[in-house]
Amino acid sequence: MTNNVYDQLVNDFMAKIIAKNAGETEFHQAVREVVETLVPFIEENPQYKEAKILERIAEPERVILFRVPWVDDKGEIQINKGYRIEMNSAIGPYKGGLRFHPTVNLGILKFLAYEQVYKNSLTTLPMGGGKGGSDFDPKGKSDNEVMKFCQSFMTELCKHIGPNTDVPAGDIGVGGREIGFLFGQYKRIRNEFTGVLTGKGREWGGSRIRPEATGYGATYFAAEMLKTRGDSLEGKVVAISGSGNVAQYACEKVTELGGKVVTLSDSSGFIYDPEGISKEKLAYIMHLKNVKRGRIKEYAEKYRCEYHEGIRPWGVKCDVAMPNATQNEINEDEAKMLVANGCFCISEGANMPSTPEAVEVYQKAKILYGPGKAANAGGVAVSGLEMSQNSLRLSWTREEVDGRLQNIMKDIHGTCVKYGTVDDKYIDYVKGANIGGFVKIADAMLAQGIV
Repeated sequence: MTNNVYDQLVNDFMAKIIAKNAGETEFHQAVREVVETLVPFIEENPQYKEAKILERIAEPERVILFRVPWVDDKGEIQINKGYRIEMNSAIGPYKGGLRFHPTVNLGILKFLAYEQVYKNSLTTLPMGGGKGGSDFDPKGKSDNEVMKFCQSFMTELCKHIGPNTDVPAGDIGVGGREIGFLFGQYKRIRNEFTGVLTGKGREWGGSRIRPEATGYGATYFAAEMLKTRGDSLEGKVVAISGSGNVAQYACEKVTELGGKVVTLSDSSGFIYDPEGISKEKLAYIMHLKNVKRGRIKEYAEKYRCEYHEGIRPWGVKCDVAMPNATQNEINEDEAKMLVANGCFCISEGANMPSTPEAVEVYQKAKILYGPGKAANAGGVAVSGLEMSQNSLRLSWTREEVDGRLQNIMKDIHGTCVKYGTVDDKYIDYVKGANIGGFVKIADAMLAQGIV
């Protein structure tokens, strides 16, 4: 078939998706990105086309919406929306994070759940895909208010989850504090101590290096991509966005592997430290963001480096970029700036942080580009390892978990190479991740019949 025929098949498919999911632009974007690479593969493998596997994966198995009433510190009743998207369970229980942020809506969670299905498949672990959350904003709330909200949220959510059904984790706005409150309420209502959530504290069922896993994993993936060109992170200048959990541990691991991180950011702006963010400086950032819950600008004031308000760090000269903040944080113009400034490797620690136009820039320039569903799978991989430890009633050492994480990221990279290498030996990691993730799910769905 010609490219024009494939384009028409994609457009016809997307017209149906858009009609059925009106206004959910992030979900449309996520589906299109996958479908564009899968349509030629499916045309060559008619068993998937006849069973309408692609259409079935794009439709959630279950969507749960509920209200979350809670009482703030002033004694006033507040009401938020709660969601859980149970997208696909062909290869295991639903698995995916909870996001608490004012921007949360059905379309964003469906996009995240859809991405999660493919990401979880790539990890080689038996996990389906899901996502959930609320439009609740933990910022500016007291610990008591966050606890009250989490308890109300879990009072409803607990009816729909379980260690063999659906195992949520954290995401933006849901860290160790929130997971603790959620787990405590689940245990209180269900009267059972079980691995129903991941990201738990080590003393009560959590896994070592789970907080570090997404940032470490994205760094390991970058290292694997660089190896294909006989290179490494040693001596590389790295631009990182975000300053939360993923960014912090990506910074830590990049530094450990010999790279120099020069940027971090938050929603207000970014800092540029040409000397590099050392281990000691990173410790300050961790205290600033995790304990004080301050702004990244304070780092610039303390260490007398540049602070750029209201913009993202993609105009900075770097060898490697790691977008670790949020979706669509790199647009076409910013992608062109990165390439023009010498960036030749991008490893995404966030979910879909590059717009479709930005991805096109990377691929035309033939730079190394690791999409989020592959590069940031380290977090859910260690969540899967936490589930295994909970089932076994065992706790593995830091070295054991880190070793398993490195092997999983190598396996994911190998899958991308297997399905994504094109005629000129260029590795299309988008194609490789999409097809590699799809095949495992699709074969399981075929084996299980029309369910």
